Amino acid sequence: MSSRMFQNVINQIKELYGRKLGVIDSAGSVTACTPGILDPATVETILKKYADPAALYSYNGFTYKPIGTRNKIDFITFCEGGDETARMCCSVLSITLSNIKVFHDEKYDKTNLVKNILMDNILPGDILIKAKELALPIDIHRVVFLIQNPSGTNFSIYDIMQNLFPEKGRNFIINIDERYIALVKEVPENVDIQELEKTAQAIVDTICAETVIRVYIGISSVCTNIRELAKAYKESQIALDVGKVFDMEKQIMNYESLGIGRLIYQLPTTLCELFLSEVFKKESIDALDSETVLTIQKFFKHNLNVSETARELFVHRNTLVYRLDKIEKITGLDLRQFDQAVTFKVAMMVNKYLSSGAVKF
Repeated sequence: MSSRMFQNVINQIKELYGRKLGVIDSAGSVTACTPGILDPATVETILKKYADPAALYSYNGFTYKPIGTRNKIDFITFCEGGDETARMCCSVLSITLSNIKVFHDEKYDKTNLVKNILMDNILPGDILIKAKELALPIDIHRVVFLIQNPSGTNFSIYDIMQNLFPEKGRNFIINIDERYIALVKEVPENVDIQELEKTAQAIVDTICAETVIRVYIGISSVCTNIRELAKAYKESQIALDVGKVFDMEKQIMNYESLGIGRLIYQLPTTLCELFLSEVFKKESIDALDSETVLTIQKFFKHNLNVSETARELFVHRNTLVYRLDKIEKITGLDLRQFDQAVTFKVAMMVNKYLSSGAVKF
């Protein structure tokens, strides 16, 4: 941020206190009410010696107050004298310029703009205007990776993400809250699902190796315009939510690979309950014991093949046929018939969705 933005404030405070004052930026440039107020050697000494933003310093007839953090000093304000008035002037100038810097960063920071778009906190008509102001490309292919950390500690994960994707002009890492971090990544026009999942797997592996934290990642579809980022963010949320309901073991969920689970997730719960009551007219699906449920799962796994299913379950073929007959008596559905098997499979997923109590975003 240009130090010229501070000049008007410096002039006003000079009139109030009647002292020479100014600002040193991190590059060593001085903006002051009186040109040449500090010599280069003094500036270099101040930049090297004084780095605690919580303290006031006196050196060579001036009082200094850093603005920033211990790791990164953005500016240093200074005022003529070493008395209480000089310290007060420095403190007032520091507070005023800090507020100006925060306002400037919020208004002109690209990452902040991308976050506002994701969270739908900006009017659609303002998106293109703001993007052009910040020279942020509009028609670029991007994907949203939403990383969920169940433990709720994102500080170390955020740093890991910054190291994994250092290209800030093309990748935006946004701390949503204590459990979610979003990565908005620029991707090639013809990127495929496998490549996106490979990127997600690299994130999962790196975080696990460095923090021993098991994270989950939802991947959105590819958006071609910056205005589509809010939609992509919602897709990544849905991917996480649907994946946890229907495939809890998976850590990476892709919105475009959710299949019928995405359709079920978008249905009203009343419609889901009505569907179950129509399918299971004899007995509820909950009437099936764990052994029967396991048999059904294996039967579906082997594409309704009786012989293969019996082999995996280590039971005789006739035993499996007996179990399938039992299922038909309880539910009224013969799983050996393709159309009835499809109905039963969907019903199991609907029941799992209702039992999970998933809260939609």
